[in-house]
Amino acid sequence: MKISLESNLKGISKKVSNQGKELRGSVKSALLKTALHGINIIEDRTAENRGLKGRFPKYSPKYLEFRQGKGRGKDVDLQFTGKMLGSMSAISTSSYAEIYFMRGAESKKAAMVGKKRPFFGFSRKERHNLAEVLFKALK
Repeated sequence: MKISLESNLKGISKKVSNQGKELRGSVKSALLKTALHGINIIEDRTAENRGLKGRFPKYSPKYLEFRQGKGRGKDVDLQFTGKMLGSMSAISTSSYAEIYFMRGAESKKAAMVGKKRPFFGFSRKERHNLAEVLFKALK
């Protein structure tokens, strides 16, 4: 009985290659799921008037008057129109995920707001939570 090692190796190689594509796809999907969870963390934390360093500083009296004149509350939730936080999105590859702002104007606004009220990022506890989401998504 003769076994053709060459044809078996081609089959194994093809199967490994296909598994590699599936693995890369599942990693990409898990990273995207993790990044989307990260957006939820930022949005939830911000809605609770908290940033990376705890509670947000209060709005200035002049800006608070402007907000209230437009029917907005005094809570520092970084949501005047909802466009800035609403423009957060995520992309992923098989090696990384990224959270970004889809519109340039909102990205610039986030950078300006982030100087006084840092919100875009994750605490140590939140990073641990994101790692758990990633590992769970990979299983």
